[in-house]
Amino acid sequence: MFSKETYISRRAELKKLVRSGVIILFGNNDSPANYPANGYYPFRQDSSFIYYFGQHRDGLVGVIDIDNDTETLVGNDIDIEDIVWFGSVDSVAEMASQVGISNTLPMKSLKTICNEALKNHRTVHFLPPYRHDTMINIMDLLGIHPSQQREAASLTLIKAVVKMRSTKEPQEIDAIDKACDIGYEMHTTGMRLTCPGMTERYIGGQVSGVAGSLSSMVSFATIFTQHGEIMHGCPSDALLESGRMVLCDAGCELNDYCSDNTRTYPVDGKFSQRQLEIYKIVEECHDHALAVAAPGVKWMDVHMSVCRLMTERLKEIGLMKGDIDEAVKAGAHAMFLPHGLGHMMGMDVHDMEGLGQQYVGFDDETHPSSQFGTNCLRMGRKLEEGFVITDEPGIYFIPALIDNWKASGHCKDFINFDLLETYKDFGGIRIEDDILITKDGCRFMGTKRIPYHPDDVEEFMNSCR
Repeated sequence: MFSKETYISRRAELKKLVRSGVIILFGNNDSPANYPANGYYPFRQDSSFIYYFGQHRDGLVGVIDIDNDTETLVGNDIDIEDIVWFGSVDSVAEMASQVGISNTLPMKSLKTICNEALKNHRTVHFLPPYRHDTMINIMDLLGIHPSQQREAASLTLIKAVVKMRSTKEPQEIDAIDKACDIGYEMHTTGMRLTCPGMTERYIGGQVSGVAGSLSSMVSFATIFTQHGEIMHGCPSDALLESGRMVLCDAGCELNDYCSDNTRTYPVDGKFSQRQLEIYKIVEECHDHALAVAAPGVKWMDVHMSVCRLMTERLKEIGLMKGDIDEAVKAGAHAMFLPHGLGHMMGMDVHDMEGLGQQYVGFDDETHPSSQFGTNCLRMGRKLEEGFVITDEPGIYFIPALIDNWKASGHCKDFINFDLLETYKDFGGIRIEDDILITKDGCRFMGTKRIPYHPDDVEEFMNSCR
């Protein structure tokens, strides 16, 4: 939790941006795994609720009445049975005071607040819900069916929250730096342990365990796999094989802020020449993005610049052919890069994605693409100082996609399918880092650099053996 003044200031700015009506920000409830008392899933508070109300207890709702200039923390104090099992916690009044709020009400009062607002034809602003218990709550309070709630959510509130949360405050940047330092420990643990005969599941579990030991939890389910061509490949019981590479995409959450890095490295600690040839293309694309990212630059333009560079390099080694600009225009590069260059990051690893990607990553000037591959670009708008985004180019050889495009003749003028066939056993490579947009350019997040230049990767891995 930051200072009381932080939350007072944020709510004041939110009121200015939304201008009128009643804002309701729902906190989260516990999510048991397979029976009510099995709290297997660690509690995670809603990010926007944390941003404006700062508290992490379940069963809370924040209400901001803009017209009457009142702020209320709604929730019930826990009873003695909860105290027996979980220990004492601050009262709702104490939690409210910690974030500069003087008004509290029990949860049953929320219905009265909503009824009064609706009766007086006042706008009730809420964000798009993503949990079903919140959807049921909204239906009970406002009479809006869950199937209609995303459309009924307040666009005014969405845009206000996106505007505020997109630009990170100095204290938020410090928090992300600290999370990225734990990300360093996670990834270097994986690199140290990787060798033939170990299982994906064991090393993936060790990587996640570092997050559990040094932070709140992982910021998303750890990806650790020899099948790097699968975007979200979960660790399996497969043994690591000599001559193959592993892809590790992992991050932690510390004090509500996330890290997200990806590294790809050889099981043996030494890249083969063929692996190195593809790896160096991804490395160059990763570093190109770092060189050009700066305030005022469209991230969509950075993405497309990386696509052209990748296409040029793949043409040099014979996997692509034809005119480079025409190949990119046709989307031929998406055979190898079927996702976007990066996304916003902060309290959520895909920051604010639940509010609607078209509002988070795009604007009236820059619109999402419908073309395969580029349609997965989550961020396209102009960069601003204080944005934190990921830089994550990759090259993947996906057998099913190769077969599909080859059979249909899609982009046959730009792809050498005969040579591509020989890469079906290659896997995939991704290099991902978190970067802060600064006044003049950008910088890596965190104080420690996870090795990614191939010589550094090999040196680090072999020094641990």
